[in-house]
Amino acid sequence: MTGRGAAAEETALRFLLGQGLQLRARNYRCRLGEIDLILEHGDTIVFVEVRQRRSLAYGGAAESIDARKRSRLVATARHFLAGRRCTPPCRFDAILVGPGGEVQWIRGAFGE
Repeated sequence: MTGRGAAAEETALRFLLGQGLQLRARNYRCRLGEIDLILEHGDTIVFVEVRQRRSLAYGGAAESIDARKRSRLVATARHFLAGRRCTPPCRFDAILVGPGGEVQWIRGAFGE
């Protein structure tokens, strides 16, 4: 991960911890893909994709999470949850870090 990407992820993590979420895993990887952050929000597991853009000239960070990326995130989340006796409620969030370091939290980013 680039220094800029790592900084955006750290900004996102600090923000979410400040909102009361608890970290479960960082940069969870399997053969299906990677999830930047996995946290707990109450009894819900939250899978977080962190995006940063230097400029909004080509659209915001949210537009960069296309159908292919969403599919890989869902498959990776299923891998993370595999083998559990029961599956807790889950959701997919996005943290968008803007050019000035501002943070936007999109809960249920995939419309689930």
